Amino acid sequence: MTTSAAETRFRPFGQLGLRARIVTTFTLGATLIAALLSITSVTLSRTNLLDQRERIVRERTVVNAATLADKITSPDVDAQSLFGSLPTAGKPSALIPAEGSSTELRSISLDARYGTSTIPVSLRELVTVDHEAGIMRYEREGEVLLAVGVPLGDGGYFEINQIDDIDRSIDNLGYRLVGACVAAAVFGAVLGSWASRRVLRPLADVSHVAEAISLGKLDARLVDTEWADDPDLVQLVSSFNEMVSAMQTRIDRDAQFASDVSHELRSPLTTFNASLEVLRNARDEMPDRAQIALDLLSSDMDRFTQLVEDLLEISRFDAGAVRLEIDEVLLVETIKQAVRTLSREPVPVEAVGLDDLIISCDKRRLMRILANYLDNAKKYANGATRITVERVDAVQDDSDDEPPLDTVRISVEDAGPGVPEAERAKVFDRFNRGGQGGSRGTDLGVGLGLALAAEHARLHGGSVWVEPRPDGMPGSRFVVELPLIEPHDEPATESETVAASETAS
Repeated sequence: MTTSAAETRFRPFGQLGLRARIVTTFTLGATLIAALLSITSVTLSRTNLLDQRERIVRERTVVNAATLADKITSPDVDAQSLFGSLPTAGKPSALIPAEGSSTELRSISLDARYGTSTIPVSLRELVTVDHEAGIMRYEREGEVLLAVGVPLGDGGYFEINQIDDIDRSIDNLGYRLVGACVAAAVFGAVLGSWASRRVLRPLADVSHVAEAISLGKLDARLVDTEWADDPDLVQLVSSFNEMVSAMQTRIDRDAQFASDVSHELRSPLTTFNASLEVLRNARDEMPDRAQIALDLLSSDMDRFTQLVEDLLEISRFDAGAVRLEIDEVLLVETIKQAVRTLSREPVPVEAVGLDDLIISCDKRRLMRILANYLDNAKKYANGATRITVERVDAVQDDSDDEPPLDTVRISVEDAGPGVPEAERAKVFDRFNRGGQGGSRGTDLGVGLGLALAAEHARLHGGSVWVEPRPDGMPGSRFVVELPLIEPHDEPATESETVAASETAS
């Protein structure tokens, strides 16, 4: 395993799509910021509330101690008379000298549960021994308490205050801030989704234009997009358009070259074929070796003539100089006639319930597609074994503005070796002959027949492909699918037919 592969394997974030990474980053960022602000808010709020409470309690305790200074020395003082006169207090208690003793202290309090015995020893010693005021937070029996002590004569005055309300307030604030973090995460996800769409919209436009170019629309450019003039993306737009223009120029130049060469070859080919016809008429008078040479020359000349004709046809497609001539075609009967004309061996045509189906299409181009399929089966698979015709109902999509068209699917099956899966996408390329590419023989084509079939289908707004036979037997199934345009509709132009097919697909 390479280092990069190992890093990718252990980095789940890197395996996400770009949009998912943007959304995740926004979500985590918003959550992290909200969490940091929440923690800071809770910490500062708790500190401020405690500091404020301590300041208030300390000031009140000092005032109350001063109020009790004259009463605390009375030997017969009791808790009720001593602390009852205080306007406000926590849980007051005091350590005062015991009667008849100058060193022993006695405790008095209103509530025994909060007497001086419950106050930490360190705070009591700080007040009564060191004679210093002090404050301390501590927890007892699940309660959070705040005790304040002030020296008072030889003893001390204490107040115990419950501060559970501060913890409850902080807890409530924490719950609200957790909810705020969740809301921030949701907001971050929504914002990230919106931002990702905005950021990736140029890439989507580039993808759409690139897809259009791959379908042969070489005039597609990045000019009608709202971001085409963006100063940060203008270099991308310019480079992309220049690349497509250069590619279109080269393709046009190559197509023009092929067209010019083909046209220039037609005149001498006509002369050669006329001369060959004269020689064929005198074939019986020739020696055997001359007859063999004449037969070889005739076969190669026929093959060369077909190549030139195919190149001319291809060049017309490249130049956009082809148009559909729409006819009303009785489909199944037309296919049967084509089989009788093009195939020496009978080929069964199966079309259950479609014998009366009439479609609008270019009959000549449909015949060319069938001829190329049958010729391909003859050259590479010992002929076709079956032709099937079926109607395919369109699937309505909620996103479709217009209802899609049904299609008609014509399949030519053979019993040959089949087409390997890796080559199925290439068999309709120009000059592709699969595993027999580079071989020479009179029975082999030049690799343009299936490419022409694909162009004829595309002109109708249809598609072509090859697949294994559905019955699992050896062989291939070459399919052409055309939009089913009813004959009662107005005759469609080429652009209308292509648009209708794009709606159906």
